Amino acid sequence: MAKGRKKPTKTPSKKSSGRSAPKDNLTARLSRLYTGALHDVMRGMGLRDFTLPSSIRSVTVQKKIAGPVFTVLGKVDGHADPHQTLLSWTGFLSKAKPGHVVVIQPNDNEVAHMGELSGEVLMKKGVPGCVIDGASRDISFLIDMKMPVYARYTTPRDIVGYWLVAGMDVPIRIGPVTINPGDYILADQDGVVVLPKARAGEIVTAAETASKTENKIRTAILGGMDPQAAYLKYGKF
Repeated sequence: MAKGRKKPTKTPSKKSSGRSAPKDNLTARLSRLYTGALHDVMRGMGLRDFTLPSSIRSVTVQKKIAGPVFTVLGKVDGHADPHQTLLSWTGFLSKAKPGHVVVIQPNDNEVAHMGELSGEVLMKKGVPGCVIDGASRDISFLIDMKMPVYARYTTPRDIVGYWLVAGMDVPIRIGPVTINPGDYILADQDGVVVLPKARAGEIVTAAETASKTENKIRTAILGGMDPQAAYLKYGKF
């Protein structure tokens, strides 16, 4: 998060030199899917409470995020020492894991929990993006550097003297969804879905199969098949 004054010469044309962390096989496969396919498969498996609230949307670039999660839990302390809030925040940035999606439960509705300098750090570390049950700021800079951030709102107000990191790589809850370290996440323009670690591979495989079936249905309908006949033939629509 940009905590100090920005240099007068900086303009939104600044480009990030961030690198991409190598994708594990499951992340690579997950990134080729979309949240609708995952939702339908997980619903069919009898899973519940795996879709984050619809208020969490992309606030920067329309770019998919996929990967295992690195969770951050926060707390509000209106009397916190400004120095301590910045130590807390930079400590999180130091510990964020390459290839992991940062997922933040700030327990706050007032300040921004991601910004330009933090985005630069995370991109350089190979973090593919952030999902926040809260806010971001410095949006034009994050867009320019192509940093995907999904959040509920934006605000120029920062965390200094107000908000602290309370835990990292711990279970958190966003809406009805419990998110544990090691779970996987996929975020796209439709929303955000969380895959439990224990079943992530099974879910991805099932979603890949479902996507192939959808392609067959699409081909059949484009070839003139009645939609109900296609549903009855393939058992899916």
